[in-house]
Amino acid sequence: MRLTKRGEYALRAMIDLGIAQEAGRPVIQIAELAKQERIPIKFLEAILVDLKEAGYLDSKRGQQGGYWLKMPLEKIRIGDMVRLIDGPLAPIPCVSQNFYEKCSCPDEEHCGLRMLMLDVRNAIADILDRYTLAQVVEVTLRKLRRNGVPIPFSKPRPSRK
Repeated sequence: MRLTKRGEYALRAMIDLGIAQEAGRPVIQIAELAKQERIPIKFLEAILVDLKEAGYLDSKRGQQGGYWLKMPLEKIRIGDMVRLIDGPLAPIPCVSQNFYEKCSCPDEEHCGLRMLMLDVRNAIADILDRYTLAQVVEVTLRKLRRNGVPIPFSKPRPSRK
């Protein structure tokens, strides 16, 4: 398994949308998201469309429009998003649960490489499926606060005059 740029950008965008939601700004315009993460806007737009079609996001056009999380943060598993964007977690097709393909090995049942890669796949899946977007957002916010870094997408505080 290798996380592509598309997968990386999808996860970063989802984390940002979760942070924005927690900061009181559930709707974020794509241009602001692209600027925050330094992602080409057209590339990000294509990624967000895929996430919307999968039911993770919703959107609205116009001046007050943007994207927002459609599902609760606690229901969004990191492993599911990675599979959606980048496909199988398995390093070789013969150990994939969702995208299995027979390998060229003459004895798949006793193949040492397959057994090793099955352990690798299971370890990756166990870790990615263990974490929800809520957990990643919470850890990120905790570290930002601890380090005194401004929370992205926070509503500006009214100035006192």
